[in-house]
Amino acid sequence: MTTQPDTSTGNGTGTSGAGDPSPGTDARFATSPAPSWGPPAPTLPSEPVRPAAAPGAGEPARPFLHRAWRGRPEDPRWARPAFLALLLATTVLYLYGLSASGYANSFYSAAVQAGSQSWKAFFFGSLDSANAITVDKPPASLWPMALSVRIFGLSSWAILVPEVLMGVATVGVLYAALRRRFGPAAGLIAGAVLALTPVAALMFRFNNPDAMLALLMTVTVYCVIRGLEDGRTKWLVWAGVAVGFAFLAKTLQAFLILPPLAVLYAVCAPVSLRKRFAQIGLSAGAMVVAGGWWVAIVELWPASSRPYIGGSQNNSFLELTFGYNGLGRINGDETGSVGGGGGGGGTGQWGETGWNRMFNSEIGSQISWLLPAALILLVAGLVLTRKAKRTDLTRGSFLAWGGALLMTALVFSYMAGIFHQYYTVALAPYIAAVVGMGATVLWEERGRVWASLTLAGAATASAAWGYVLLDRTSDYLPWLKWLVLVGGLTGALGLIFVTRLGRRLALAAAALSCAAAIAGPTAYTLSTVNTGHSGSIVTAGPSGASTMGGPGGGGGGMRGGFPGGGQNQQNGDGAQNGQQGGGTGGPPTGGTGGFPGQNQQGNGNTQGNGGTRGGNQQGGMPGGGPGEGGMGGGGGAGGLLNGANVGSAAKALLSKNAGDYTWAAAAIGSQNSASYQLATGKPVMAIGGFNGTDPSPTLAQFKKYVTDGKIHYFISGGGMGGGGGASSSASSRISSWVTANFKKVTVGSATFYDLTQPTSSS
Repeated sequence: MTTQPDTSTGNGTGTSGAGDPSPGTDARFATSPAPSWGPPAPTLPSEPVRPAAAPGAGEPARPFLHRAWRGRPEDPRWARPAFLALLLATTVLYLYGLSASGYANSFYSAAVQAGSQSWKAFFFGSLDSANAITVDKPPASLWPMALSVRIFGLSSWAILVPEVLMGVATVGVLYAALRRRFGPAAGLIAGAVLALTPVAALMFRFNNPDAMLALLMTVTVYCVIRGLEDGRTKWLVWAGVAVGFAFLAKTLQAFLILPPLAVLYAVCAPVSLRKRFAQIGLSAGAMVVAGGWWVAIVELWPASSRPYIGGSQNNSFLELTFGYNGLGRINGDETGSVGGGGGGGGTGQWGETGWNRMFNSEIGSQISWLLPAALILLVAGLVLTRKAKRTDLTRGSFLAWGGALLMTALVFSYMAGIFHQYYTVALAPYIAAVVGMGATVLWEERGRVWASLTLAGAATASAAWGYVLLDRTSDYLPWLKWLVLVGGLTGALGLIFVTRLGRRLALAAAALSCAAAIAGPTAYTLSTVNTGHSGSIVTAGPSGASTMGGPGGGGGGMRGGFPGGGQNQQNGDGAQNGQQGGGTGGPPTGGTGGFPGQNQQGNGNTQGNGGTRGGNQQGGMPGGGPGEGGMGGGGGAGGLLNGANVGSAAKALLSKNAGDYTWAAAAIGSQNSASYQLATGKPVMAIGGFNGTDPSPTLAQFKKYVTDGKIHYFISGGGMGGGGGASSSASSRISSWVTANFKKVTVGSATFYDLTQPTSSS
């Protein structure tokens, strides 16, 4: 890449500041002529960073549709159509077969349904419209879905389409962030890499909070980089707002990228040191306001008139934030959880921790396809800009995206508490951005031997690692791993000698390298969108792509199941797989889910893989009898990770006269209660919250509800059972009291207790 001299530093990599061409303009990209060697360098990254000026006097304004299609005047004519095509392709890909996942995670779907029926439930994120208990997260991620259901009615599409739109928006923001500095080509590469990351295709079609978190974290980095362009305060304030709102989606995970971004701005912003710290302070204030208003209201609201804060042991959102959802995720000390982790590089219930966690058999196929290439390109980008001035925006961009990537990956690699594979969707925008920036910058510098060798090294790493990941599922497209390896190595060889090739051969080598790098994740993404996913723990890719060991399980597979134990990886009918895997049933569309062993993926049958019929008819609740949605062995965790299969007779029973009661029924564990609530449309109390271990309600409170005639039925089965410490004894005592004092009603394979019909002994 030819550079213009920077009079302040003696190199051509400076950005805004005294003596710069214009604020926010990198001289290398704004003025670089085509090199004289070999094939001409592409002009894609060489547009000005600042938006084009408004048409001058006498210049007619272009029609809106023309501007929308053509884009900015300084962009190549193909840029805007290509970007719109990327957004359209992402939308179609993510919408394909969307309803196959049914209600996806019924835990959140029940809260969405409740929020669509009650504004109070909407505000607090309650699991039912009668506001017994909340989800174990803040409610921001539920709000778009609840509004959609309120408008369009309860359906799989109404719940999941907002998640798809968040995915498309994330691709758009990422493109916008890279186009300004590195050109449309970089933005298109990054957007395509993000859209075709398997875990991204999974979570942007699922109703967990991670979709909103990924979008808002991408917006945060974008705003910080805009602030680095010209030092305007408003961008730091908007970054703070994005982080604050992300906190209301998934609490402290939103803060992971704050340290590297704050340090970066404090060092590299093109304003005085005093102003930098003032801007960071204003950003922190905006973050507190954006995220703290809801927390303040909840903490000040009388506990007697609001729902119990799910996931906490003391009905406190602050305790939930810094305990179960905060430091407990780091050190594994999670009161009320299903168990701790394996710190210090060991293996715990949530998998191995250590520097290689993102690459192992549990996580690798979800996110790491281009992670080796991203790390290589990150180092190359920093080497390229090592002599740049303090305010160099190219280096700042690498530090922003790369810092977010390294910080998040480091925490994920060593956190000893609850960790699920789908958390890694947070890394997808950062990896995609580094790949897009690094590839375009090194391509422009390909006349230098080290740059072409680095490009070849990144292509080789992607091909080799893609081969390894594909080989882990050797029965899935066995020819693809060889195609990736041979194609990637061939492309890398061409990149080594790129300056000696003609323009067409050089572009062919680059295209072959890109195709080989993206082939593996694309195949896994297509497999992901072609399969329905449901339950609390889901993974992307084909069957067997991600396994997690656990206590006594050492390598036992897991998808939608609980860590540890084996699983049945073959699709089939719910009755058969329920017997083999001992899993709980999914929604009518099938899906994943079960404890401790279950079918790998659903096939859309009416019973659901890992179904309750046959497999769980003898499943028990704590201190109770058999029940639909329970787990064999009595007192286990039936319904912990996926809901029950609600039959028509059970639905009719709970719906009859339901309007006469505050809650049509109560069940231990939120997944069990959610299944019946979604089936009937009536509020069902989740005793003990998600795990059945939250001390809400107490036995005394539950007795009062029954005495006051507020609950009609008690549903047998569900929850963790008697395990999990003292807090779980509340649900155990409730179930024991119910089974000893009320009439049992059996409908099909489901067992209920009519709380309006005490037994003669009571």
